[in-house]
Amino acid sequence: MNLNNFLILKNTKKFILSLEKLIITFPKKDIITRNMIYNDSLELLELIIKANYELDLNIRRRYKIECIGKIGKIDFYLERAFHFRYISEKQLDSKAKELETISKMIYIWCRNDK
Repeated sequence: MNLNNFLILKNTKKFILSLEKLIITFPKKDIITRNMIYNDSLELLELIIKANYELDLNIRRRYKIECIGKIGKIDFYLERAFHFRYISEKQLDSKAKELETISKMIYIWCRNDK
């Protein structure tokens, strides 16, 4: 595991841990959104780990593309939570910046595989 991949993993874990504190405030009536955000975040972590250990470049690239897709879904769920006023604009911006950082790191990781 090289240092850049470790940073992606570290930032993703940090994002998930801070996300747990945020989504606990979601109302019980929207438990589905809360679960989707959390599950997709954990799947993102899993895909990063799989991509890091995969030797086949095509499969590794597919995992990385799936990571970008998961980030897009998580971002959408957070925007939806803001729309329904489960989270504040400040919280949304903070999480969006964290996701953007992870996304940029994954894009760079993709370019380095060529």
